[in-house]
Amino acid sequence: MQTSAPRRAATRPVGNSSVDLVHVKGLPIAALREQQTIDYVLEGVSERRGGWVCTANLDILRQWCGSGEVREIVGSADMVVADGMPLVWASALQGSALPERVAGSSLIVTLSAAAADAEAPIFLLGGNPGTADAAARQLLETNPSLRVVGTLCPPLGFQDDPAWVDRIESALREADPKIVYVALGFPKQESLIIALRARLPELWFIPCGISFSFVAGEFRRAPALVQRLGLEWLHRLVREPRRLHRRYVLHGIPFLVTVLWSALAVRLTAHPELS
Repeated sequence: MQTSAPRRAATRPVGNSSVDLVHVKGLPIAALREQQTIDYVLEGVSERRGGWVCTANLDILRQWCGSGEVREIVGSADMVVADGMPLVWASALQGSALPERVAGSSLIVTLSAAAADAEAPIFLLGGNPGTADAAARQLLETNPSLRVVGTLCPPLGFQDDPAWVDRIESALREADPKIVYVALGFPKQESLIIALRARLPELWFIPCGISFSFVAGEFRRAPALVQRLGLEWLHRLVREPRRLHRRYVLHGIPFLVTVLWSALAVRLTAHPELS
């Protein structure tokens, strides 16, 4: 159990600035609001400096705690943000509150709107067949000035074929986007991002899981109030119980208890007068 005092360090550089880092179970998370995250990405675009944002939720934190390989993947991100209210709750409980949730499923909408204003073209990579195209049409309907320069849905098992990474790289070079949304699920999308990041250092990559389906209207996101209450996972579980039962019920709920208990222990260690 982590019992050290809550740590916050304002020394990690992001572009021309630095950001505070809040450690939840040891994972350093940028203390940024969604708009600040957008600003940092677009700052990098304007300076022709690429990167990638890891949108960490409770399940990613769970895997990060238990796997050196996952720690290496997440550690390669230029920025980690809290895509999950449990991480925000834990940070507040331990006394170093993150300002808000920054969800990949929100960024694909808000960052795309800002990218339209900044004239930064985007590319949609992944999703189910046809979903990226449908999401692109919806984004264009909402933001007519947005430039969607391409979509690509690799087949199942593409990660085992090195030629596919070459093909994806070629497609991105030809399309010349500035921001690439990658919707393949964790950790497949992050592993692909790391491979592409080395080859295309000027691009920004945003992993976004099932978000193409949300934007395209294949699945409806939870109502805003449910999202604010941190119950979006329950909304998804009700819709897809067979697929998500193991992740949310068998793994997620027990791990949430340990995260919150660890955060409380951090708070009490830092302020023994509260115990």
